[in-house]
Amino acid sequence: MSNDGTNPSVVGMPWQRRYKRLETRRRRYTDPVTLPLLISGGLEPVTVPAGMLIVVSGPSAVGKDTVLDALLSASHLPHPTQKCVTTTTRAPRPKDGGLEMEQDGVDYNFVSPVQFNEMVARDELLEYAPVHDYFYGTPRQWVLDRRAQGVDVILKIDVQGGMIVKNKMPDAVLIFLQPPSLPELERRLRGRRTEDDDQIALRLLNARKELAQRPFYDYAVVNDALGEAVDVIRSILLAEHCRIPRQVRRESDRG
Repeated sequence: MSNDGTNPSVVGMPWQRRYKRLETRRRRYTDPVTLPLLISGGLEPVTVPAGMLIVVSGPSAVGKDTVLDALLSASHLPHPTQKCVTTTTRAPRPKDGGLEMEQDGVDYNFVSPVQFNEMVARDELLEYAPVHDYFYGTPRQWVLDRRAQGVDVILKIDVQGGMIVKNKMPDAVLIFLQPPSLPELERRLRGRRTEDDDQIALRLLNARKELAQRPFYDYAVVNDALGEAVDVIRSILLAEHCRIPRQVRRESDRG
């Protein structure tokens, strides 16, 4: 390890190779062959936080907010769950192209570029990245506190942020929300009436790039019918909570 706590053999790798290395390590601790060695002390112990970290990414206008709002309002979630409020430098806009405007502190934490840079300098963000000419970031301490309390945390972030989070927290579960087709995505973008033709073209170009990153995610969910997409994500959360390391952690917390 270097003086700053990083592993030189990892830092120099392209992010795709880093991700594969981290994924191999994560699977090592969920494999039924290596798990008995872990329990008996044959492997170094891994601390599994009480709350799960779920990353949801997808192209602009795929319906991430709509799906997550429906998921969080649904019953029978396997665990207490909260969506992290992302910090952004962009201005509020209508929700999903409707008349209701986004609310500060509810949909996003809206800050100025100067305030955002100050948060970066104080290392207050778990991840941050430029998206469509604006910056978005995830408040680090909020995520850590909720997970320590046993709350599942959902991050709605772009694929750049998803890879950063996976690098820092290998136990994170990555879900890619995708449209039924690119023509349908364009229809939804135009239906929002919040972008001009040049902006729509940029978002469709970015959508193609984002779709190419699906192999680095754990799950892909098609948002064609809202109810079906919500049911699939709920099933993913339920299955992830059945993983042995998470069950062992809950059992130890109960004493």
